[in-house]
Amino acid sequence: MKEFIFKKENFIGLLIGLALIVIGFLLMSGGGSEDPKVFNPDIFGFRRISLAPTLVLLGFATQVVAILYQKKKKDENKPSK
Repeated sequence: MKEFIFKKENFIGLLIGLALIVIGFLLMSGGGSEDPKVFNPDIFGFRRISLAPTLVLLGFATQVVAILYQKKKKDENKPSK
């Protein structure tokens, strides 16, 4: 029987990364104005300019790490010291 390339740790990392990306995009959303002639300065707040993009980038980085992560196998032929 063939083994899967991804293990449980990989899938957990992928889900964490996906959650961070979704949370980041949700934090970026909103902030519009009902009247297009009225400017809403909330769109330039810390949450939308700094926090949300940082979470999205962190989520993508987590995805990459989760894909590349491999658990180290113990070498049975190697003598212990």
